Amino acid sequence: MIVGTAGHIDHGKTTLVRALTGVDTDRLKEEKARGISIELGYAYVPLDNGDVLGLIDVPGHEKLVHTMTAGASGIDYALLVIAADDGVMPQTHEHLAILQLLGVERGAIAVTKIDRVEPQRVHDVHREIAALLFGGALQDAPVFDTNATRADDPGVAALNTHLRAVAAQWPMRPDDGLFRLAIDRVFTLAGQGTIVTGTVVAGCVLVGETLLLAPKPKGQAVRVRSIHAQNRAAPSGRAGERCALNLAGIEKDAIDRGDWIVDPRLARASRRVDASLTLLVDAGVPLHHWAPLHVHLATQHQVAHLALLDGDTLGPGETARVQLVFDRPMCALPGDRFIVRNAQANRTIGGGHVLDPFGPARKRRAAQRLGWLDAMQTMLDTGALDALLAQAPNGLARSLLEQLTGKAAAALPLPADTRVVALSGDDALLVAGSAWSTLTARLLETLAQFHARTPDEQGPDSSRLRRMVAPLAEDALWRALIDEGLLCGAIVRSGPWLHLPSHAVTLDEAERLLAGVLLPAVKNGRFDPPWVRDLAKARGVPEDHVRQLMRKLARQGEVFQVVRDLFYHREAIRELASIAALEASKHDGTLAAAPFRDVTALGRKRAIQVLEFFDRVGYTRFHRELHVLRTDSRWLDLL
Repeated sequence: MIVGTAGHIDHGKTTLVRALTGVDTDRLKEEKARGISIELGYAYVPLDNGDVLGLIDVPGHEKLVHTMTAGASGIDYALLVIAADDGVMPQTHEHLAILQLLGVERGAIAVTKIDRVEPQRVHDVHREIAALLFGGALQDAPVFDTNATRADDPGVAALNTHLRAVAAQWPMRPDDGLFRLAIDRVFTLAGQGTIVTGTVVAGCVLVGETLLLAPKPKGQAVRVRSIHAQNRAAPSGRAGERCALNLAGIEKDAIDRGDWIVDPRLARASRRVDASLTLLVDAGVPLHHWAPLHVHLATQHQVAHLALLDGDTLGPGETARVQLVFDRPMCALPGDRFIVRNAQANRTIGGGHVLDPFGPARKRRAAQRLGWLDAMQTMLDTGALDALLAQAPNGLARSLLEQLTGKAAAALPLPADTRVVALSGDDALLVAGSAWSTLTARLLETLAQFHARTPDEQGPDSSRLRRMVAPLAEDALWRALIDEGLLCGAIVRSGPWLHLPSHAVTLDEAERLLAGVLLPAVKNGRFDPPWVRDLAKARGVPEDHVRQLMRKLARQGEVFQVVRDLFYHREAIRELASIAALEASKHDGTLAAAPFRDVTALGRKRAIQVLEFFDRVGYTRFHRELHVLRTDSRWLDLL
């Protein structure tokens, strides 16, 4: 368990910690000279069960609240210190508000310097404390009257006994998450090198592991040489412990307070963080769009601009969703708590928790975006991913879910019907069962509409169908949908074409005999095949009969209709497509009509007709008088 002090300047926090632990946490010369704490101080007490009780002593001066917040973000139990002679003071209120905003729900109250006042004054201070804590999480916290300058003070002894008893029963934090340590101090030791200290927010680290310094652009790999957990050498450090990590491969000057040591899967940072923000009732004035704020998250401190997502004003006592826009990347995970102070940094005015650490730069108030934030809140409340996956019609990358949950892939609480589609590397796409069903239904519906609209075509190729059904879907997701449809017989592939089983083309005996005559004639025509009227005249067959048969053959993929009544054999189209690809490769993937005409010996009009056919089937696309070869098209491969 980690205990953190809180309270107004010169109320005896450091003296009380020294009386409890025997450790003077004021280690700087300036702290000794001025008699106040400037930096965070640390002390440790061995417990009878072998554990260690850690104490963080924070500064009480109003100008050092940023340092106090850095210390308070890693504590389990609060020790609110109030001097009997002063009573409740401004930083008492502010520190208590910070503790409550950071979610610290358990603690004790120490009334110090009781030797300086009459018993009635101590009684009055007790009443002040009761009024201060009324209705809050610490309302029922025990109160101890102490004189820390007296070696055998019964109040200090009672407080010491209480803290030890609570620590002995304190539950260990689960360490099943990915490792995160918020750095609050960095220094060097002779013969050891760079040391960072901080509270392990999540996960577990072992000696010899390689982690990353975040946020980027640092992103530097560091190896853990050795670990001190709760002030003792240890083979590992885990969530809830104060740890000192001896890092190899990095210099002290490359690290600052506010940086993180994290599992490589959590190294992503962002300049835009979507969050839920609550203003204190005594915040003073409402906040408007783009108001500057000082934001304290773990040991990080940055100025951000406030973008309101719900309404145009956030008033005292109100809660709303906001986006915090920083000048530099910020490391955060959903659920992380933070504190905000006003633009002058002289008053704490509110706090909240992170919803999505990777907020968008545009459309941040769109209905779809707000729905996503609702799903993020549901995930934080329930621990389930159902709502989040339901907001992703094209699935979510497993790596992103690791970043949003802080959990390894194997520990993600996926719904039973989640589809897993392999991506490049070790990543995968996770798709909700309902989203998969919706995509499948849309695919079949789109094919049915295509057949109704163009009954003479066999169907679109895969790339063309994808642009109609799910243009934003990952390649791997689309391939998986098509493969499943083919496997279960919901769709059929004929050459490059995809179609419904009911759209199959059959020929009767007479049509098969005529096709056996017409196809060689079209094939022999190569790049200049005969027109329908010429085929009909040469065989003495009605023109409409030939036209209908050629359309059936086109639906079977034997021929392709370039323009009305002009059909090319499949082999000729394959050859023309290969020529187009070769010419496009010489001109950055683009193709004009003139060079295609020259290399194929087609006339200008026919060359344009063939290129327009390639546009139509999705092999190329027309852009500014040029035909651009589609890199995502598999049309030629399937001919």
